[in-house]
Amino acid sequence: MASKGERDDGHEAFWDVAQPFLGSGDLVEGTMMGHQCLRSAKGGFVATVERETGALVVKLPKRRVAELIAAGDGQSFAPAGKVFKEWVAIPSFDETQWTELINESMSFVDG
Repeated sequence: MASKGERDDGHEAFWDVAQPFLGSGDLVEGTMMGHQCLRSAKGGFVATVERETGALVVKLPKRRVAELIAAGDGQSFAPAGKVFKEWVAIPSFDETQWTELINESMSFVDG
């Protein structure tokens, strides 16, 4: 897998990071808002890749979303202008960060 800064294609990077989760059965592929996503084995939405930008979009508690935005690591996820308060877009690929955020999301969604 690639490390920070080695990927231009966020979609490819997303599925590379997702593969171990899918292989272990912790997550399954699904659809959300008409495109591919990762869902918990229990059914909750966990993460997806933003179509236009290739950013990781992950579901987390509102407080954590605000922390990531304040730190400059994330951006509000607002498809069609509506902000989703428990979702954050992470525009820069960092394999370790993306893996950790998907793990955080699984814990939150399955919590």
